[in-house]
Amino acid sequence: MSRISQVEVFPVAVPFARRFVLGSGAVGAPDAAPDQAGAVIFVKLTTEDGVVGWGEQRALPSWSYETAETMAVVIRRHLAPILLELTPFDVELFHQRAAKRLSPAVSNGFPFARAAVDVAMHDAAGKLAGVPVHALLGGKIHDEIPLCSAIGVGDQDAVREHALQSSDYSAYKVKIGGDLDADTAAIHTVAEVAGGKPLWLDANQSYRPSALKQLLDRTADLRTIHCVEQPVPSTDTLAMQRLRELITLPIAIDEGSFSAQDLARAIRLDAADLVVIKVCKSGGLRNALKTAQTALAGGLEILASGLTDCGIAFAAALHVFSQLELALPAELNGPELLTDLYVDGLSITKAVATVPTAPGLGVEVDEERIRAESIDLLYR
Repeated sequence: MSRISQVEVFPVAVPFARRFVLGSGAVGAPDAAPDQAGAVIFVKLTTEDGVVGWGEQRALPSWSYETAETMAVVIRRHLAPILLELTPFDVELFHQRAAKRLSPAVSNGFPFARAAVDVAMHDAAGKLAGVPVHALLGGKIHDEIPLCSAIGVGDQDAVREHALQSSDYSAYKVKIGGDLDADTAAIHTVAEVAGGKPLWLDANQSYRPSALKQLLDRTADLRTIHCVEQPVPSTDTLAMQRLRELITLPIAIDEGSFSAQDLARAIRLDAADLVVIKVCKSGGLRNALKTAQTALAGGLEILASGLTDCGIAFAAALHVFSQLELALPAELNGPELLTDLYVDGLSITKAVATVPTAPGLGVEVDEERIRAESIDLLYR
């Protein structure tokens, strides 16, 4: 079996096509400096036989504690020595040794860094086996993944314009930021443009339970709101539980559930109706599927999302979510929000993505561009 012989890390400031803001802070903008949005970390694994696997994850300090700097250091100093003892097929062994080395406390340790490596291992393993990644995971049940448009926090005109430009999408995720008047206006504006399409509200931890109830009272005339995601701080699982008694709208947990163990705890506390699954916060593809199985066993519905993924991580997410029944179209917003995805081979038509079928992730990576645009994190 061909072992991994080289691990390379490339931080790249991937430019945004439009400004995008969450309830927890800015994600990026066309004119933003790299340190204002966080770089994308690309990982290249090469085996003894010369087979290459690519991985990628975005560093987004406004959403999680990992930065581009910490991800690069963790991969180079702590994960690379583990990888050089393994083959691309040794995914579970990699995570076992990584967990021991990184000593996670209450959740999974450095999941974004581990996810970047995990994706690269799956890409290389699929190429070695001559099969697409979804086949390594058990096979797909969907050939296509409908996408959800992500409408960021902003003034009413900007929200309306974004929603109008997203007319091909079959659902809308509306970011809300804790301002009752602005959020009420944004929700009504998107609902007006969307017609009967479902709305998925996402507070990114920006609300208190009493204020959220006021917001939902103000929007009670709308019948297309499907759920509200992570309204309160991620550590306040009991507030999620109280909210389920306070409001009738289903509540999705996201930042409060990184791992299957996190979700099991939330289920035990009756703290959620749905769970948002992301490859990045799970620490990899199989870990994301473990969370999905925990959700199904606990009676929760599944929502699919990413973190403004570039093309490599976007493709990886398609392979994972092709196996699952989703409550709403997947909010994988990289193609919508980024100027480029740094890969060839993706097919997206009218906001519907086709699951790749070529070996590995099924995409061709623009390595020359990644190397040319790689930045030195020490001097940012």
